[in-house]
Amino acid sequence: MQMLYAPRVMNRATDPTRLLRAAVVGAGVFGRFHAAKYKALPGVELVGIVDRSTEAAIAAAKDLGCRPFVDTYALTGEIDLVTIATPAVGHASAVVRLLEEGVHAYVEKPIAASLAEADRIVAAADSNGCVLQVGHQERFVFAHMGLMARKTPPKRIECHRAGPWSGRGTDVNVALDLMVHDIDLVHQIAPGDAVVTAATTRARPDSYGDEVSAELAMGGGCRVSLFASRIAEARRRFMRIEYADGTVLIDFIARTIENTTPEPLTTIFSDAAGGVAADPLGYAVGDFVRCVRESAEPLVTGRDGRRALATTLAILDAADSPATRDEAMAA
Repeated sequence: MQMLYAPRVMNRATDPTRLLRAAVVGAGVFGRFHAAKYKALPGVELVGIVDRSTEAAIAAAKDLGCRPFVDTYALTGEIDLVTIATPAVGHASAVVRLLEEGVHAYVEKPIAASLAEADRIVAAADSNGCVLQVGHQERFVFAHMGLMARKTPPKRIECHRAGPWSGRGTDVNVALDLMVHDIDLVHQIAPGDAVVTAATTRARPDSYGDEVSAELAMGGGCRVSLFASRIAEARRRFMRIEYADGTVLIDFIARTIENTTPEPLTTIFSDAAGGVAADPLGYAVGDFVRCVRESAEPLVTGRDGRRALATTLAILDAADSPATRDEAMAA
């Protein structure tokens, strides 16, 4: 059952006169980004940063001016909200206990490594009346642009997200690292469930899951093509959305939008676009804090994160079938 956000009830988190106490679990690059966003927000106190590595926790805490922790148990009674920025396999173990204690949570994408763990997270948030937001921050950009408000369903969507090898994000398949963003966006603008009709994957000889292609069939006859790669020769990132009344092409590298539909879109690439375009993570974290203050439903809910994960895992299952098993790249 979908969590129903009750009328605002005054408690520590919703009391505007009290600081919201925040922590970040995960002292890696992205965890530090989240911590910096909390420190910049008025009305929020960054209490600490957690990492299983004592050295990493101490170094991050020193840089950020907060306390180091080596496990989430030490946060009991210390915080009102938390960001989980560990590898996906550790999301459920890090956040479920905190949710059970009434701590509101921002969980980075993907919400978990398995649907069972995603269900545990969503259930814990529902049972304890906690705000649960998932880190598909690009949703805020699309909402600002106006694409999610279009009433005309798309007929065809093409998503391309590729870049050269950097060695980052290799703890998970590129579909869970990069493609999952586009999958979440597809679910917002195309009706119905996704059915995987084709999928392939390939990798470097010393890696796995570095490039994935997939075809989806959505409700209403919409067809979707997805491509994500971390072994491409050059950066390329675009989304093309074809409607009965025109086409929208967003080139995120060239920072251009071509729109032949009759409905205007708000640009996301000008200085006037504001923080949502210039700093989507900061905007998403700020909106999470707003939802905690107002007991409001976030733009990206736990169930949204679970749906994006389910489609991503279905793609990986299809790509790993005997007929489409990984092909190693030639050295």
